[in-house]
Amino acid sequence: MPALMIQGTGSNVGKSMLVAGLCRAARRRGMSVAPFKPQNMSNNAAVTVDGGEIGRAQALQALACGLEPHTDMNPVLLKPETDVGAHVVVQGQHRTTVRARDYAGLKPSLMQAVLESFARLRSAHDLVIVEGAGSPAEVNLRQGDIANMGFAIAADVPVILAGDIDRGGVIAQMVGTQAVLSEQDEGTVAGFLINKFRGDPSLFDDGYALIEQRTRWPGFGVLPWFPDAWKLPAEDALDITSASHGGAFHVVCLCLSRIANFDDLDPLAQEPGLTLTMLRAGQPIRGDADLVILPGSKSTRGDLAFLRAQGWDIDVAAHVRRGGHVLGICGGYQMLGQTVHDPQGIEGPAGETPGLGLLDVTTVMEPAKRLTRVHAEHVASGQMFDGYEIHIGQTAGPDCVRPFARINGDDEGAISSTGRIMGSYLHGLFRHDGFRTAFLSSLDAESAGNSYDSGIEATLDALADHIEAHLDVERILAVAR
Repeated sequence: MPALMIQGTGSNVGKSMLVAGLCRAARRRGMSVAPFKPQNMSNNAAVTVDGGEIGRAQALQALACGLEPHTDMNPVLLKPETDVGAHVVVQGQHRTTVRARDYAGLKPSLMQAVLESFARLRSAHDLVIVEGAGSPAEVNLRQGDIANMGFAIAADVPVILAGDIDRGGVIAQMVGTQAVLSEQDEGTVAGFLINKFRGDPSLFDDGYALIEQRTRWPGFGVLPWFPDAWKLPAEDALDITSASHGGAFHVVCLCLSRIANFDDLDPLAQEPGLTLTMLRAGQPIRGDADLVILPGSKSTRGDLAFLRAQGWDIDVAAHVRRGGHVLGICGGYQMLGQTVHDPQGIEGPAGETPGLGLLDVTTVMEPAKRLTRVHAEHVASGQMFDGYEIHIGQTAGPDCVRPFARINGDDEGAISSTGRIMGSYLHGLFRHDGFRTAFLSSLDAESAGNSYDSGIEATLDALADHIEAHLDVERILAVAR
């Protein structure tokens, strides 16, 4: 079945949103369409129906297609653990941990898995829309490439190149990319489009014509800035933004250096009664904070050191003394305990790191990874909600006698004797409208009672409408082969 690929002139040019919108547009034409990204790098993962993990963007794209996320949609996921090393997840399961300079040696074996997953998707759907990673202009990485032109050539998939005019220099992005591509790679490019234009798109007519003239690539249109993009789950931590609706209740989330599965915060950002602050390095926790959230982390012990380097341990302690609430999710839950033991050196050098000491629990890191979807009951409110677990380590201690949730009758998480410090391994809990309303109400905060999932669906439809209005979607889909 046909396929086409959206590559970008750089990272964060909007490839994920373009693929999601095109997937929804194709689905509305009655097509069975699926997303695919050969290689992704992100600590924001989704748990799939087949018991693995993929990048959060591919899970959103699957939703745009009306599909359950599947590991074949993102067969290689790199999860950075340090500045020079990452976990390598292949077809949903952790395969190895590798330093960046050694990753090239793995690529030949990874390409086989990529092509296997792609073939299965292609045989099951009318159309597959593929998302590249980074940029094909990074020709220093071309040898053994599985993410961009290397995949496009191996799988015989035509490429549409997207440029980001918002960051400036889009003419140079396009012409420069063509200049460095090999003749074979350039031959895969079926055309280009311009993304994120602010203002009157006709003002770029001359620039658009110049790109067509210099590259001899046909253009598929200029897409204006999509103002509702913030309502969709972000995959890149750089896309996390604070949100202020003038709400009196102040939520502060610590932006850890290896923050993971941070889309837990997206539903809170859309609550008009809240002010959400994504706290960056070097910023103190303000005294008017009502709830401090310690999010997930790919490196719990490493981020405990990072947290202390910002002075946030002192700020959190002061927040608690003022009567504030704290919620730790996954790695953040582990940080709230007395100690984090890693006797086998799973997350780095073997050893033990003191926690923040706000919960009387202890965590021991273990090789086996917990990766599952769950249906849980919030103990305090009795609200049922769907979530997922994606972590290593086991946490236990006296405060676990006051569980945060129950799963199939088993206790999960811990709450302090004061009731103001809470920890849980469960991600995705705030997506459930009933739980979110009950949880906020217990903290004397108001929820608008909006349906988060309905909002996501409406935004995907609006994105597809936006793309249909400004790009030549019929010609784009006709490129597929």
